[in-house]
This record gives sequence, structure tokens and C-alpha cells, in this order.
Amino acid sequence: MEKDIKTLSKLITQVENDPLSARKIIKDLDKKEAIVIGVTGPAGAGKSTLVNVMIKEYRKLGYKVGVIAVDPSSPFSGGAFLGDRIRMKQHFTDEGVFIRSMASRGALGGLNDSIFDVIELMKGFDFDVIIVETVGAGQTEIDIVFVAQTVLLVLAPGGGDEIQMLKAGIVEIADVFVINKSDMTGADALELSIRAMLEISERKGWTPPIVRTVATDGTGVKELIEKIQEHEKYLVESGEIKERQKRRIKKHVEHILRNRINRVLDESDGESVEELLKNSIRKICNYPR
Repeated sequence: MEKDIKTLSKLITQVENDPLSARKIIKDLDKKEAIVIGVTGPAGAGKSTLVNVMIKEYRKLGYKVGVIAVDPSSPFSGGAFLGDRIRMKQHFTDEGVFIRSMASRGALGGLNDSIFDVIELMKGFDFDVIIVETVGAGQTEIDIVFVAQTVLLVLAPGGGDEIQMLKAGIVEIADVFVINKSDMTGADALELSIRAMLEISERKGWTPPIVRTVATDGTGVKELIEKIQEHEKYLVESGEIKERQKRRIKKHVEHILRNRINRVLDESDGESVEELLKNSIRKICNYPR
């Protein structure tokens, strides 16, 4: 199989449209380990601009970077609605960067069911860093913790949403706090709020650092990359990386089983409950892996 961008794009489309075909495709790929970074936070925090400059920093380090920008779904086509790739268009001619928009397709956790398989495909195409930018963060949109090794929670002062997020407990998913637009009034107050929350939290081991950035001019992004690398080192040295891998695999299998169950139920044709249960178990186990 040719490991070029065109082939990868076609495979991602196939996996999105037919999730049950993913297992066979991915099984035949030689995959490398990659850093998977989740970028989440409220709308307007500047996540896409931040990801854009993170790409630049990782490319300076010689890393091949894949980006999955998860957008709200169009109510008409079901496809990605915002199209964050437009904001990162300067990287389109860089063969070491691949950017793909994915629709959330109404997933309650904020992520499309295909996200796990798309990440595996990117690993199979030799990306060193995979960045997943979510549609946003709310009390239900926390599935990024099952996908990423390191989660960045991006906040910006002045909007009010950041305080609501602190109250909602969404901060529990963050491995690194990013105060973007930190040149704006209110950045100091926001940092104090985060520090106060961290003081009363019951976290063990890693204490999330707070990094101030101004993504529009690149301020603080180099420090942010360093903090991500420190967290990756911590995960390996503490052994927590294995626990996160277990968590990711369990969630991935849950998504696979859900897809297979839905396929079986869609194909059912008037069986009784007992017959449907019996046939469902047999069909679920026999679907191509």
C-alpha cells in the first residue's frame, strides 16, 4: 500500500462511511508510536490558531504532524461544518503535515465514533505527532481523555465561559492548562482561578502546569511544547501511560461493539426478542475484524 496523503484521505473516508471495514484496513498496516495530543476548550478560545502555531513548532523539531479537527456536523449533509482546515491553509503544501476535518456527527462525547480508527490510520502512515482539536468542551464533551495521551485545556480571559468550565469540573480532564490571548485583560484573574482550583483538587502525581500563550504571534508556544514533552516523560516514567492505553483500548472496543450492534439491529427483520438476541450475538462475533 502506498503511504501517501491521497491514499490516507481515501482510507479515512472509507472508515468514516463504513466503520466496520476499519479493522481489516488497520490490521494490515505497520504502525509506529505517536504522541497524541488533545486540544479542547470553549469556542472562541483560539484553539485552531494555537494548533496552527503548534504545527510550526513541531515541524521545526522535524516531526511529521497529523491534525484531526473535529467540527460540528452540518444539519444538512452531516459533514464537518466549520472546516478548521481553512485556518491552517499555510500548511497545505507541506508534505510533513496532514490536516483533516471530521464531523462530530452528534456524538454526545464530542467525538465521532471513527476517531480511534482515524488515529490508528495516521500512526500507520508514520506521523510522529497527532493533534486532535475538539469541537468544544462542555460537561459531556470529555471523550478526548479516551483518545489523547496529553490533553490541553485552552481558555481565554474575558468571555465568562472559562469560569463556567471551572465550575463544571471539566478541568479534571486537563494535563496542561493554556491561557490563550493572555495579553488581554483578565488573564491574571483567570490564572488565579485555575491555581485555586488546583489547590483543592485531589490529583495525584502530575500537577498540570499553566502556560500563557498569544497564539496570533506565537508567544508561549515553545514553552507549551516543552510542557507537553515533560508530561509525556512523566507518563512513561510513572507507568501511567499503560493505564491510559488500557482506557483507550476499552473505549475503542466499546465503539466497535456499538457499531456492530447497530448494524445487526438495522438488518433485523421481525424476529422475536429471543431470536434477535441469539442472532445478534452470532452476527456480532462473526463480523470481519
